[in-house]
This record gives sequence, structure tokens and C-alpha cells, in this order.
Amino acid sequence: MKIVKRVVKFIVIMSILFMLLNVFVYTYAKLSPKIQIKSANSFALYDKDKQMFFQGSESKEWINLEEISPYLVDATLSIEDKHFFSHHGFDFLRIAKALYINITSGSKKQGASTISQQYAKNLFLDFDKTWQRKLKEMWLTLKLETHYSKEEILEGYLNTINYGHGMYGIENAAKYYFNKSATNLSLAEATMLTGIPKSPSNYSPLVNFDLAKSRQLIILNSMVKNKMITQEEADLAYLEELNFTGKRQYVNLSTIMYYQDAVIKELKTISSIPSSYLDTGGLKIYTTLDINAQTLLEENVKEIMPDNTLQTAAIMMDPNTGGVIALIGGRDYNASQFNRAIQAKRQVGSTMKPYLYYSALENGFTSSTTFTSEETTFTFSGNKSYSPQNYNAKYGHKPISMATAIAYSENIYAVKTHMFLGENSLVDMAKRVGITAELDPIPSLALGTGEISVLEMAAGYSAFANEGYKVKPHFITKIEDGYGNILYEYKEEKEAVLNKSLTFILNNLLTSTYDTDFIDYNYPTAVGIKARLTNKYALKSGTTNTDNWYIGYTPEVVTTVWVGYDNNQALEVSEYKYAQNIWVNSMEDYFKDKEATWYTMPSNVVGILVEPISGKPATESSPKKKVMYFIKGTDPSREDPVFDEYATTD
Repeated sequence: MKIVKRVVKFIVIMSILFMLLNVFVYTYAKLSPKIQIKSANSFALYDKDKQMFFQGSESKEWINLEEISPYLVDATLSIEDKHFFSHHGFDFLRIAKALYINITSGSKKQGASTISQQYAKNLFLDFDKTWQRKLKEMWLTLKLETHYSKEEILEGYLNTINYGHGMYGIENAAKYYFNKSATNLSLAEATMLTGIPKSPSNYSPLVNFDLAKSRQLIILNSMVKNKMITQEEADLAYLEELNFTGKRQYVNLSTIMYYQDAVIKELKTISSIPSSYLDTGGLKIYTTLDINAQTLLEENVKEIMPDNTLQTAAIMMDPNTGGVIALIGGRDYNASQFNRAIQAKRQVGSTMKPYLYYSALENGFTSSTTFTSEETTFTFSGNKSYSPQNYNAKYGHKPISMATAIAYSENIYAVKTHMFLGENSLVDMAKRVGITAELDPIPSLALGTGEISVLEMAAGYSAFANEGYKVKPHFITKIEDGYGNILYEYKEEKEAVLNKSLTFILNNLLTSTYDTDFIDYNYPTAVGIKARLTNKYALKSGTTNTDNWYIGYTPEVVTTVWVGYDNNQALEVSEYKYAQNIWVNSMEDYFKDKEATWYTMPSNVVGILVEPISGKPATESSPKKKVMYFIKGTDPSREDPVFDEYATTD
């Protein structure tokens, strides 16, 4: 009996303390400064010309609660928080029930967040997932409940929640999915939209219609159970055929969301933004996006890619700043939000070779340096052997110049160079230009067995395109609050890591990939597109069984294109043309209304007429002559020992 009395006494004391604590906390929250919910969690994205291309939850897109379809309001309350109007921010009975279910089931399937708590979470844009953030959410929930009416909180929640595809707020969502205001949503439309926020990447009807319909049915049944609609109304709504428009209000590009996701990913890394976010009155985020470049890149992907599961990723970058001016993270954002341009790492194939050949130039090689093109087995540490093959097993069975090796993407020459320099040389070179991916110093690295992202490859090639500077790839140039105060401004990070004269030589060597002067026992890898090129480009392709790359540039832009399957399925022979066609069309379209420039020859570089295949200085009787470039004093003579293997044929 005494034990019972003690337990009762303990419960009474704890209840009193709990109530006193609640009174204190709610009073303190009431006396704290009021937050401005109409501007919090609002952000607008601007392109390089300061033209808006996305807007979420800013004041002119804010819609009053009484203007939102009652169906949408009731559906949200029914499925998210049916006790919303009776609790004070936290539904303790629901929390207890969720804890019991999760403990007994050994899972975390049951949630207990109220609309007020979810709204508080939305205000932080989900920047991190720490206990400190959780405590801030709880405090913000209390402030919301003490400073605003339930109607105001619900209104704010519906105007800031994520409805998928970058649509924050019900008005934006209604216009995007159904091309109408949230005022005019039907029961069927309202319940379909209400199901999305639980998991926008799964429950969007544009991503998975069947899953979205099952979620809609749950919501309709919930509304029937809570006596908001009749069973007949629910049945009719479920059977109603919905017409989705999927059109954005600002820029109607289906791939723009990949770019936006990359911007938000970068935003999360800027430490100065989260702590001051609620006080900013909304964010204005200025980016490096070139809408024209994004448009032509998307149009070329849509026009060229086949109607199957083959995927692509592409980036156009300003090599002088590292600013990404266009990005394709996949064929269709509605079908897959996985951003292959920044998240995927794929084998890069022969697009690794320019890093190798720059290192070779730095270590005394020239455009005319020769190795014999023939089947070769390499022996390295531990008595291991490696026998690479040239594509289509074509060999010259004679010494060929570095220029020829680049033109044909000769594997034997590349591995010989790699082994001659030492396997760590290529790894060090890649790191020098900004490649952070883990690369193994093995013989096959010269042939691109390492896995690197499209973004890093674009940045790496930028060091060649800008004549020697490592740049940091980025999307954001400036962030302002709603009052025009600058919260962040990108500071250009350029580090001289390469020699300007050697990059000039390499850039010209990379034009051999489509140069008909190199047709001999083989063909240059990109000679098929020569007739379509109206400008001079440095260009390299990369091919593995599962990946196809094209990377090319001028001083103004680097364009990187990858094509392959998400599941690493082998590519068919016919599928190796898509990356090439996307690249050439996009580059040519980009320069349609602007001038492409080329590099000025440094004073310590000379141009010499040579025989392209052999690299030997040309004579009057040489059948083919090509100007190739050399550092003064390294230009070849016909007596060079490297040409001795030709003695029997001279």
C-alpha cells in the first residue's frame, strides 16, 4: 500500500512540475521576439543574368488559407494532424502511441510530428540532422504556437511544404501539376497533392503513379473515417481521371531541377547561411546558370537519346571561373532525381589520357616522342603482368608520335608512357588539377579504370582550357537576404598548377582526334564529326564497356558528356554515338551566336612542320605535313635517336 501511495505521490509531483514547466516555457516563448513566417524558408534562384528561374514561397506566391481549396485543407489535417486545432504544438498522446508502436515493432515506421513541428522543420530547409537542430525545432514550434493562430500556422505550413519537383507551397504545386490555382483544386486533385510531401521522390504522380494512387486512397479513407467526406465522394474522387501538366511557372525545362538540386546541395555547405536563415527574410540565390546553354543542352539530350533506359549526364562549365553554366543530371527528373552529373562516379576511359600526356610533356616528352604500336605485355610489381589491347585490335607495328597516339586513343602508347613516368605520376597529376576521387596507381589507370564524377572531370579539363589554373566548380555566386544584404559572395579560387606553354601544346594535340591528316593504319576517334565542326576544339573521347564520354573545350567553355546505364549494363556498339552527338550539337549550338576563340602561341613555343604519324620533321617529299608545337629547343630533327626504328625504311 505504501508503494502505491509513493507511486501516486510521485506521479502527482511530476505532473505538477510538468505543468509548471509548460507554463514557464510557453510564457517565455510568448515573450520572445516574434518570427516572420511569411518570409522564412522562401528563396528565389537567379541565373547569371539575374533573371529568376525558380521561386519558392516568396510573398507574391503566398496564398491565404481561405483561398486554398477546403478539400486540400481537410485532406492535410486528416492525414497529417487531425488534432491540430486542439493541441498546443505537440500531440503527446500521438507521441506515446508512436513510441509504443516503434518499440514493439522494432522499427521507426510511426511518426508523431504535428503540423506545427513539420512547419518548424520546413523553416530550416532541413540543413542538418543534429540534436541541436531538433531542439531548435521544438523551440520554434513553441514560438509558432504562442505568436500565431492555428489558421496562420496552417497557412504558413501549406505555403512552404515541399510538393516535389522543386515546388514549395501549395500554390506553386497546383500550378505545376494541374495548371490551376490552389483555390480551384478538386477533391481528387487535392488528395493527390496531399500525398506527395510524405516522400516527394516516391509519391509524386509524375514519378510513380501507382504509388501516388495508393497514397491518395489512404488519404481518402482517412477523410471518410474522420467524417470530412462520404464514402461515395471518396470513391468518385479515386476514380476521377487526372490530367497532369507538369509545367513550371518560370522556366519550363524538365532538367532545370537537377541544376536546382545542385544549387541547394552547395547551399548546405555554406556554414554562414543556416544560423542566420530565419532572420534573413528569405534568400535570393544568384547562380552561374546560363539559361540558353541549359536549354540547348536539354533539347539535344531529348532529341538524341533513344527511348529506353540509357542514361546521360552533362555539364557545361566556364573554365575561367569554375562556374557551372548548364547541367543535366539525367534524362528525366520526374522519373529519377538521382543527379548523375554530381553524384555518380563512373569509369572515365580514355578521357584520363590528357592528364597523362600533360605529365609526359612536363617530363620531357614532346609531340613527336615515339613508342612502337604493337601488342605488348607489361610486367610490374610482384611479377604481375598486364596485356592491354587497342580498340579493334589495330596496331601500326611501328613507332608512332604522341600526336598519333592521342588521335587514335592508342592504349599501348598510353600504358608505355604511364609505366615510363611511374604510376604515381598520373595520380599526382589528377590531384593537381582538382580530382578528389580515389585513384589507384596501377597500369590500367592510364586507360581510365578509375571512377570520377562528371563535375570533377569538367573541372579537371578546365585547367587545360584556362591555360593552367585549377578552379573550384561551383553554382552559387552570391546570396542575399530579403532586404538585399549580402550573406555570402563567392570568392574566386584560382591556383596556377600547370605551365601555360605546355597546356598550349596539349590543347593543340587534342585537335588531332578529328584531324584527317592522321588517317593511316587507323582513324582518329572523332574524325566522323569533323564535317560538323565550325570551330576549333580540344576534344577527347573515352570508352569502356559500360561508359562513353566526350569532353571538349575552347577558352570559353568546357562541355562534358557521359552516357551509360545506371546498373552498369554493357553498352551496345550503336549506343556509343549518343555522347558524341550530344557534345558536338551542344558546342556548335552554344557558339551559333557567339565567337569561339583559340589560344595564342606563347613566345617560347615554336610550330614545326612534321610528318603526323611518325613525328619526324617533314621534307619536300613527305606525303603529309602537319604543324605541331614544341618548346623551343625540343623540336625534333631527323637524326634524333627516337627515330632510329625508321632507319630501314628511310
